[in-house]
Amino acid sequence: MTFQSTLKTLSVTSLIALGGFAFAPAAMAGDCPAGKAGASPLAVATMPKDVTDNVIGSIDLGQGYNIAGKTMRLRKLVLQPGGIVPNHSHNERPANIYVVDGQVTEYRSTCSVPIEHKTGDVAVESGNLSHWWRNNSNKPVTLISADIVPTPMMNEGGM
Repeated sequence: MTFQSTLKTLSVTSLIALGGFAFAPAAMAGDCPAGKAGASPLAVATMPKDVTDNVIGSIDLGQGYNIAGKTMRLRKLVLQPGGIVPNHSHNERPANIYVVDGQVTEYRSTCSVPIEHKTGDVAVESGNLSHWWRNNSNKPVTLISADIVPTPMMNEGGM
């Protein structure tokens, strides 16, 4: 094998190996830390405080999608410093929350320690989960929430 063919083989092999990293699954940022899964011993906040919650888009999934009684919605939430999204459940309402700007602390029923979420993180919320969020920083936090909600809950407000 010539030097040039060896170099070419190494280059292709390196590209393939490095390319594999692009497809490796990343750990979800902001998940419960390893070894900390379990019931939360922390107090639960039950009232909203210094938070705005605006629906910025919605689709009735019964109209053309044959998922009667469900609505897909997109919301923008802004938590001021010290702001609270009160405790709520995701038994009937799976959601993904994207942290647009800032840092926020999540208190999950399934994690024994608080979870920090920073700009760019996504929190996946589904199943037997209840939780609440607090902005422990000194600047506002902006979140985008995408969820599928029972249509009757659309008018209830709340988180």
